[in-house]
Amino acid sequence: MSVESAASPLRYKRLAYVALNVSDLARSTAFYRDLVGLSVSESCEAFVALRCSRDHHNLLLYRGRQPGIKRVGFELDSVAELATARRELEALGLSVEALSKEELKALRTVDALRFRLPGCGLCIELLVQMMHMAEPYRPTVSKIERLGHVVLNVRDFQAAMDWLCGKLGFRVSDLVPEFAAFLRCHPNPLHHSFAILAGAEDHLNHINFMVTDIDDIGCAMNRIKKAGVEVVFGPGRHQPSESIFLYFQDPDGMTVEYSFGMEKFPEFGAREARLLEPVPATLDSWGSVPAPGFGKTGRIETPA
Repeated sequence: MSVESAASPLRYKRLAYVALNVSDLARSTAFYRDLVGLSVSESCEAFVALRCSRDHHNLLLYRGRQPGIKRVGFELDSVAELATARRELEALGLSVEALSKEELKALRTVDALRFRLPGCGLCIELLVQMMHMAEPYRPTVSKIERLGHVVLNVRDFQAAMDWLCGKLGFRVSDLVPEFAAFLRCHPNPLHHSFAILAGAEDHLNHINFMVTDIDDIGCAMNRIKKAGVEVVFGPGRHQPSESIFLYFQDPDGMTVEYSFGMEKFPEFGAREARLLEPVPATLDSWGSVPAPGFGKTGRIETPA
């Protein structure tokens, strides 16, 4: 299996936010605020916006019948790049949705577009210039550095790879052949902002928040256990990205990860992607084993 990424005019600044559907908006808001450590920046009829940065939001919670992922937002550098992205996506035969002025205003974003990843149907938003809040994000229970990444299970692994890397400009950092691909949104330097795993169904595997201190991992494990939250994997260390991790479940059973540390790549002259062995030690060199509920809950919202 090739790990090469085709040249693409799409240039990603970062993973900006994730939108989740939750069954109980108040319960999930309290969880992500009080146990995970995000700050609520806005609560309106349509959604609750939470942040771990100066951005208006890094996580949006919507009330939904089935828990899962609603969409993922990646930020580009400029409005001009967004126009280039629109032309490129339409040339690829994708249906591109323009956001209304009302929704852009509600999302505190200058401009954005949306399309769906063929196969799994994930809604991806490309945006520019999200509003920065006057007050900086102030860490509470954990020193969160940023929203780190999103991981999906996909039924057609190779088709997803062909789209993400062959057409949409993601770069492979590490690959477990026919099982897992860790992808960076080039030229963002983080080892991965998006990843896919082979699975029997298309669904969310987990979302990640990166912390600034290894003590945040240990403190989080004790904090969430005292709150009756299940730890479903870790603590441990990933061979890909070299990060120390802890996975636990939100009130709907969706998997959330804290991680500390991550390999970074230069825009030019980066190392080649590694082919990693498909064994448990690749995912955790410390030897922990995922619980049955790890990465199992999280429907991908698709059009009715």
